[in-house]
Amino acid sequence: MSYVPPHLRSSSAATVAPTVGNGVADQFHPKQVKSSSTKFTSAKNNYSTGNSINSGNAGYRSSGSGVSTPNAVAPDPVFPQWKPSDRVLRLKPEQVQEVRLRLNVDVSVPPDSLHAPAPIEAFADMNLHTSIMKDIAFHEYTTPTSIQAQAMPVALSGRDLLGCAETGSGKTAAFTIPMIQHCLAQPPIQRGDGPLALVLAPTRELAQQIEKEVKAFSRSLDSFKTAIVWGGTNMAEQRSELRAGVHIVVATPGRFIDHLQQGNTSLSRISFVVLDEADRMLDMGFEPQIREVMQNLPQKHQTLLFSATMPVEIEELAQEYLTNPVRVKVGKVSSPTANVSQILEKVPENERLLDILVEAAAESERFDRPFPLTIVFVERKSRCDEVAEALTEQGLQAAALHGGRSQSEREAALRDFRHGPTRILVATDVASRGLDVTGVAHVINLDLPKTMEDYVHRIGRTGRAGSTGQATSFYTDRDVYLVAQIRKAIQDADSGNTISYAIGKSARRKEKEAIAAQKEAKVELSKLSLVGSTGINVEDKYRHMITPAVIRKEGAADDAWDD
Repeated sequence: MSYVPPHLRSSSAATVAPTVGNGVADQFHPKQVKSSSTKFTSAKNNYSTGNSINSGNAGYRSSGSGVSTPNAVAPDPVFPQWKPSDRVLRLKPEQVQEVRLRLNVDVSVPPDSLHAPAPIEAFADMNLHTSIMKDIAFHEYTTPTSIQAQAMPVALSGRDLLGCAETGSGKTAAFTIPMIQHCLAQPPIQRGDGPLALVLAPTRELAQQIEKEVKAFSRSLDSFKTAIVWGGTNMAEQRSELRAGVHIVVATPGRFIDHLQQGNTSLSRISFVVLDEADRMLDMGFEPQIREVMQNLPQKHQTLLFSATMPVEIEELAQEYLTNPVRVKVGKVSSPTANVSQILEKVPENERLLDILVEAAAESERFDRPFPLTIVFVERKSRCDEVAEALTEQGLQAAALHGGRSQSEREAALRDFRHGPTRILVATDVASRGLDVTGVAHVINLDLPKTMEDYVHRIGRTGRAGSTGQATSFYTDRDVYLVAQIRKAIQDADSGNTISYAIGKSARRKEKEAIAAQKEAKVELSKLSLVGSTGINVEDKYRHMITPAVIRKEGAADDAWDD
């Protein structure tokens, strides 16, 4: 199947209805390409995507000139009929439910779909390839995490998956291991072959972490090739890797589209797709690129979508591109983790930050132990550099991480933070999602983010994989709306109640409108307060934001409502 860049497509191209294949793959409902036409635009590119997919399985391999040319027919993907160990197969439904309860896993399937595979609590029971098992043992992984125990059997069985898990749950391995197993079952790749599997991720840092995980579980496979593709670096090296033929590509959406348009790679053999941190990709404006890829994939493919939150935009994406997905949710998704103690502190200036970190340094020295790994979040790139420099001047080992830094600078900052000597990473929200650094003990919000959702992702950098952590957040009067949400979330968590807040673009837009209205109400009240102690008429649209004590109705003070 060929990929045709949007600007080269004929508006009169015939629409091709997808045909349903046969064989074992159909038993598990691998995704069939939809025939609907979708138009969308982005700030960077104007896409008009219809059904520009050629019929059949014509394979296109990149030529030396970089132009996609027809070569050989791409072989059909293989979806082996996977089975777990006999011990797992013998589990009764009530036993399966007991395991899920113990793992805190919630599983659901669409009506009239096959039951979801049972969770598996031992890698040995998953019937994995011997090389993968060897690498699991090499890295001393003993027991699957909750998301791995349930998501891996679903992925290994060939089913589409919609996965949600709290941060630090091990979800990367949950899709990496089945993806490698899937690739090993496919016909061999040749030079110029497009990848067999594709992982799309929102940021360079997350893409690097995923690639590292792929290499960790394929280290025993000498001929297994992985390529990482992201923007901000020279395309030449990426181009040569892709044209040589690779099994797995881990990419950011924009740069992957660039390589497709230049004929450096192909979609013709992709049969396993992962959309990781899908909510973040939509937030960053990658929806057009995601759709461009998904609508041009071969007819038979398996899709795994992982998202930390489930806004309406993700639900719509899943409905469009996943076929009868098994939904797997672990823990309280996108809630402040119970492993993180949260502190809110109102301050008029920034000296308190230095006090906290200098005190931590002194305590570490006094007890002869390393300074705890700490991430300090700030709002702006310039402020990020300023804070890092100020901390360094105080003798603290700090580095800055933000989008304005070059790729080599960002890699160096992360490397030094992971392995030393840096103990404090000052970052913008580029590090709030997907960044997995073992042992982060403290997250400090020097500037609070704009939304509760971003707050949750920030503090999720600590308290990962069962460890404990601390989050300290400084706030001013401008943060009162978010602070109220945080306090309520902490109270709800302590009480065992469900934590809810705005997630997704549309919900956050309404949240921002409410904040703007609240600020407008304050401005109006401050203007009215200049009149003196005379009666104040408050417009109805502001009433829910104002405490009863400041409400006076003309001639009827007793009519003030209860808050």
